Parts: sequence; structure tokens; C-alpha cells
Amino acid sequence: MSKKLQWRGFAVLLVIVIALIYLTPSISKTMPAWWPNILPEEKIHLGLDLKGGMHLVLEVQVQKAVESHLERTVEDTKYALRKAKIRYQALKRTGPDRIGLTLLRTEDRKATEEMVEKNFSGLAVESGPLGQRDLTVELVLSDQAQQHIKRMAVDQAVETITNRIDQFGVAEPDIRPQGRDRILVQLPGIKDPKRAIDIIGKTALLEFKLVDEENSLEEALRGNIPPGDQILYQITGEPGSQRKIPFLLKKRAALTGEYLTDARVQIESQYNEPYVSISFDSRGARLFEQITGANIKKRLAIVLDGVVNSAPVIQDRIAGGRAQITGRFTMEEARDLAIVLRAGALPAPVKVIEERTVGPSLGKDSIEKGIKSMIIGGLIVILFMVFYYKFAGILADLALFLNIIFIAAALAMFGATLTLPGIAGVILIIGMAIDANVLIFERIREELRLGKTPRAAVDGGYSKALVTILDANITTLIAALVLFQFGTGAVKGFAVTLSIGIVASLFTAIFVTRLIFDYLIIERGMKKISI
Repeated sequence: MSKKLQWRGFAVLLVIVIALIYLTPSISKTMPAWWPNILPEEKIHLGLDLKGGMHLVLEVQVQKAVESHLERTVEDTKYALRKAKIRYQALKRTGPDRIGLTLLRTEDRKATEEMVEKNFSGLAVESGPLGQRDLTVELVLSDQAQQHIKRMAVDQAVETITNRIDQFGVAEPDIRPQGRDRILVQLPGIKDPKRAIDIIGKTALLEFKLVDEENSLEEALRGNIPPGDQILYQITGEPGSQRKIPFLLKKRAALTGEYLTDARVQIESQYNEPYVSISFDSRGARLFEQITGANIKKRLAIVLDGVVNSAPVIQDRIAGGRAQITGRFTMEEARDLAIVLRAGALPAPVKVIEERTVGPSLGKDSIEKGIKSMIIGGLIVILFMVFYYKFAGILADLALFLNIIFIAAALAMFGATLTLPGIAGVILIIGMAIDANVLIFERIREELRLGKTPRAAVDGGYSKALVTILDANITTLIAALVLFQFGTGAVKGFAVTLSIGIVASLFTAIFVTRLIFDYLIIERGMKKISI
């Protein structure tokens, strides 16, 4: 055998072996213990429509992220004004994109503008209402800064939800942004959709706020809330008989959950009830120690998503950066709270705008029908090729069989997800793969009718059909890549298998069948082609 044929045969054999290695974990129920150490163990992932599970589309309330950013900016501005020794009468958010600032001295206006320009790049200083232009200014958040905050809110929400779902234990989740402010979440095999939604949707904003015990709670409840304070409630009791206990708290959080490093469920020894133990990083531990040391015998409220969880009295300085969140938790509620705290708070609330649940029986039925249609379609094509092209048709059927193996192996190799539309893509590829061979075989027939030898006919058939095959497949591949880039859900699943199938069909139709023809004609001296 010539070296050229040997190298081509070795290349084809190597591709087949690699494909079988990647395909083995998907078709074998048990793998040897040594396999994961040296060989890939990635399986073909089944999509939601085949495995069953939950499909969610979430809308991130991105405007809330902008408003939260402005609220934090108000506090930062207060600190910057004090540092610059600029006196002011009022400072608060006055709109969805602006902060109102009333100065006490007109000569401080220029210093204010310089301070804002130096410390707050996203804010622009504009004049206030007529008649108060010297004393009143508005700090306006630029459109570019707003868009950046909204974009970051969606990206951070995707990351946070992914972390929560990973800790929840869902295998092969699909979580990705969709449009400007939406997130697509697909959770195959989920058994408790309500619990999953609760974990995904909980904002989990943890704050530690000091209780204002110097001012009257009764007066605040009548509407006379002191500046810098707010009223939040603790909800106690069982559903249906709950009551709300009001607390007058300092609006500014003394510490937030951004410094958390861990949250774990522990069991309280005296009453055998679960609670959540939280740990802070080094900076958070220092802040917590300072806060507790400066407020001994005062109450520190633990607030989660605007609801007071508890408000214990600080008995002593707490060092070590550890605290407890107690309440009448069930073990499951404590675990879920620990999950969302470990994963971090969402940058903005999310709203479920679409929810679908696919049962596993429906997914099984889809797999059976999809495979059945693929087998029936494949058998019809195989029988037609053998009947119409005889021995050459058998070669085309062999190439088709390899094509399906390569597609399945590539799905496992790239960690792609096989969906019901993906199965439709495989069925379409069966036709497209055979189409390439039909073009080649018809060209070979034409060459044979002209009286050429089998070798010359094969050379002419492949060379003349090559341009047409490449043109048809590359234009289809471009369309498939566009579908993959801009499509979602079912469209993307179809595009994945179509793209992989086109590349595989080009390899089998142009390279594999040509190798077999060359081997039979050159090495075995075949004098006549059955075609």
C-alpha cells in the first residue's frame, strides 16, 4: 500500500477511534474505574424536552439596580461632602436617575461640582429649579452609566443564579441571558419546581442595621419618622395567623452580606432547632467587631430582603467574624437560606414571566418518537442507495453510519445538549450527507459513460462535484451558525446538530468514501465500479 493511502487510512481510523472513545460514556451504563483518570467521561446531555424538567424566563428589574446604585451613591456623597467640608441642607434621591442636593452656602457650589467630578465619574451636575439655582443642584446619572449598571445587573444575576442552582444540585442546567434584561433558565430533571423558583427568585440582600432606641417607635408609626430612619417588620407565627412586629431602624446598613464568605446550617443544642451560621471575610470581621464593640447593650437587627429576621441585644464585642441567623426554620428552609447567602444577593429583583414544566414521561415519549423517525428515515435512505447505486450505495451507507457516530461523539466532546429539534437536525443531515454522495456518484457515472477507466472516473467525479458540494454545505453551515448565534432554545438545539453534521458529512463524503474507492482501485485492481 502506498504511503499516501496509509496516512489517509490512519487519519480516518484515528478519527473513528476518538469518536468511539467520546461516545462510550453515553452508551455504556457502567465504566471501568480507570476510565475517568485517562479518558474523557463527558456524556451527551439531554435537553429539557427530552429529559423533562422546568423552563423559566426571568425578567431582571434592572431599573431597581439603578435606584439601588443611586441610594448607595447618596451615602457615599454624604461622606464626600463631609470630607470636603461642604455644608448641605438636604440630600436624597429625587428621581429614577437623579439625586437632589440643597446647599447651605452659594460659595460651595463650585467646590461641589469639583468634588462630584473627582469622585463620581457617572454623575453630572445640573442646576436645580428656577429661583434656587445657586443653592440647589441635581446630580444626574448619565445614560451610559445607567446602561452599564443594567448590563452588569443582568450579568451578575446570571452568575448568582448559576451559583445557587449549582449548590441546589441540578445536573446540566442551562442558564443564559436572553435579550437586554431577561434570563433563560432550564433545569432538566427538577423534582421540586416551587422550591427551585423560591431559591432562584430570592433577592437575599442581607443587612445588619442598628435599632434606633433613642426615638419613639409610636411616633414613627404615626408618620413622624426621624431623618435617617425607617420602619421594618418582623413576621412571626404560622401562615394564616402571622403577626408583624415593627422596628425603628437606622436606614443605613452598618454591615451587608457582601462580606460573607460562608453560610452553613447548624443545629442548636438546647432546642434542637436549625439555624444558619455565617462567616465574614477579614474586612467584614473587623467591621463586625467594631460595630458590636461600639454598640454594646444595643440591639442589632438582622434584615433579609427588607424583613427583620431577628434583633438581638449586643452583649459584648464579637470577634472572629461569625454570627448566627436564627428563626423557626425547618431544615429545608435553613438549607435554602444558606444556599442563597453563599451564592450572594441578586443585584436586582427578578420576576418570573414564563414558566413551563415538562414531565419526564413526555420527554421519554419524545425520545422514542424522535429515534423511531430517525431509524425509519435512515432505513429508507439506506435501502434506496443500495437499490439505486449498488456497491457504491453501500459505501454511501457506511459513510452515513460514520456520520451519525461523529455527530454523537461531537455532542459529547463539546458538552452540547441534544434536544428534540436537535434530533430533527440529525434527520436532516442524513439527507444532506447522502446528497453529497449522490452528486459524486452521478459525476462518476458521467465519466464512465465517456469511456474513462475506473480510476480516471473516480478522480473526475470527486473533483467536479467538490465545488458544488462545498458551495451547498458551506452556505448551509453559515445559516446554521447564524441560527446558533442569535437563536434561543429549540432553534439553537437544531443549529448545533446541523453545524456538527455538516462538518461530519463533508469529511465522510469527500474523504472516507474516496479513500475506499482509491484502495479498491489502486491496491486491489478493481476493473469495474458497481454504481
